[in-house]
Amino acid sequence: MHLKRLSLAILFSLSLVGCTTPNPLTIATTQKLVNFERNKSSLETKTMTLNSGDTLAYLEGGNLNGEPLLLIHGFGGNKDNFTRIADKLGEYHLLIPDLLGFGNSSKPMDADYSSDAQALRLHEFLRQKNLNNGIHIGGNSMGGSISVAYAAMFPKEVKSLWLLDSAGFWSAGLFERYQNATADNNPLVIDNTKQYFALYHLVMNKPPFIPKTVQAVFAQDNIKNRDLHRKIIEQVVTDNVEARAKVVAAHQIPTLVVWGKEDKVIKPETAYLMKQLMPHAKVLLMPDVGHVPMIEAVKQTAADYQQFRAEIDR
Repeated sequence: MHLKRLSLAILFSLSLVGCTTPNPLTIATTQKLVNFERNKSSLETKTMTLNSGDTLAYLEGGNLNGEPLLLIHGFGGNKDNFTRIADKLGEYHLLIPDLLGFGNSSKPMDADYSSDAQALRLHEFLRQKNLNNGIHIGGNSMGGSISVAYAAMFPKEVKSLWLLDSAGFWSAGLFERYQNATADNNPLVIDNTKQYFALYHLVMNKPPFIPKTVQAVFAQDNIKNRDLHRKIIEQVVTDNVEARAKVVAAHQIPTLVVWGKEDKVIKPETAYLMKQLMPHAKVLLMPDVGHVPMIEAVKQTAADYQQFRAEIDR
């Protein structure tokens, strides 16, 4: 109860500040709010140095004696995209990294950011922690395509996949607004705070309330790294994982495909293509939900996943 009151107090104080230009007060208060959410979910912030010398930041928590669940964020996101739902998944050993190029992880300009390359880094991460065998993987958007790539490369090590509005299945086609988009005019690449506000409402149908003062602070990392994000988005939109999905099907890796029916980033029809490629997959369409169900519909998304896990663990 004390933590809940603290969270409400922080949100109230930020709503009173009013200014959407970040300053030391709003930055510090926003970090307190982020830490509150992590603490509520019993997540600890950690780092690891990869063989490349790059740093991988991550959150770890939940039941450390439970089966490991790796959660992978999407383009422009970070590990805290899964912080709210982590509170509902405490029975699993949660590992939630910042992908290379995002959050507090290293951001080398000349790195390979394809799904295969990111999957290999995550495999190294799990090997260093001795958790690569018997891993369950969940990924949203770009994180979904990385999840599929990982499972295709290491099928004997992956126990299940949880794919939330996954990228990488481009044969389903794009929304008309994206068909002529380039790295310079893609709404997912942020140049200023106003664009971030628009993105917040693009990716969610009914977004949770977050004061614009907080959103403005969150936007700064995207703005600062826009040149790198332009490079990464070029790789994301050409990175098709449909062939890897057939490997997942061949190995009958249990797969849950979740899609928000109001997704305005990737067509919901993509879920049907994924079902064709992975006939064994279970598909759930969520009404009134957009591109990031684990943020917008926390309780239902977690409950659906727990039911899926109960079914495959029988």
